[in-house]
Amino acid sequence: MAISIAHLGPTGTNAETATLAYQRWLEQQGETKSLLCPYPTIAQTLYAVAYGETQQAVVPVENSTEGTVAIILDSLWQLDKLKIQQELVLPISHALLSRRKSPKGLRKVYSHPQALAQCQHWLEQNLPSVSLIPTNSTTEALHQIALDLTSAAIASPRAAKLYNFPILVNDINDYPDNCTRFWILELTPTSIEGSRISLGFSVSNNVPGTLVKPLEVFAKRGINLSRIESRPTKRSLGEYLFFIDIEIDSEFNFIEEALAELRIYTETLKIFGGYRVFSLKTIDIAQL
Repeated sequence: MAISIAHLGPTGTNAETATLAYQRWLEQQGETKSLLCPYPTIAQTLYAVAYGETQQAVVPVENSTEGTVAIILDSLWQLDKLKIQQELVLPISHALLSRRKSPKGLRKVYSHPQALAQCQHWLEQNLPSVSLIPTNSTTEALHQIALDLTSAAIASPRAAKLYNFPILVNDINDYPDNCTRFWILELTPTSIEGSRISLGFSVSNNVPGTLVKPLEVFAKRGINLSRIESRPTKRSLGEYLFFIDIEIDSEFNFIEEALAELRIYTETLKIFGGYRVFSLKTIDIAQL
């Protein structure tokens, strides 16, 4: 039986590209064949695996330019049965697509909010008067502009090829080393192994030193934190959840000790998984 994998669709999104790369990796490992299942929003992708519609989901969690995809952290806290199995780092290249012959005269640009944000400076400098219109995905943006010669979309070169859309301008992302972390999620519990652990916690009181004590748990053992981020609890203004990524390059016993002590200083502690990180290269994407 094939493994079903949810991702943000339709065909041509960066999430689908990441899922195809993961699918290829599964095949190289001799795993069972997989079936890709596109969903119209990231939220629906997460709920698909949480409610058993699919066995896995591939979702974007953080971009090097625009930071965290907030809905992922919020949903992972609420749907805490979901566990991170692996991470895939995908280089992201954005292009301006349109049936128009040149960017001059464009009135609207459609794309996913993350893509619009990752090209913000380019848009301000080159198309300062256009209206920016968010869509559920970069590929959905192409459907919006199919018959409108005054509109353009920001999508990947791969999407341009798949949908036979002319590229007006290539590589319009503000930073050349633009990349996105994708997590592979499923309901299967994971052990604390790999190169990284992701967790979240809340604290009982918003008083001086409340956050210092949990962080000292790692600092005194020489454990590196590669990311720390706060999100509102949604219970009360000024209350926050904290999300941390731990680099596993210390002795394993130190990690176990740190997590045990961390429970003393937290109200709720949730470990989302230990996992390995794989980085794709542009040449790998071109072959998908």
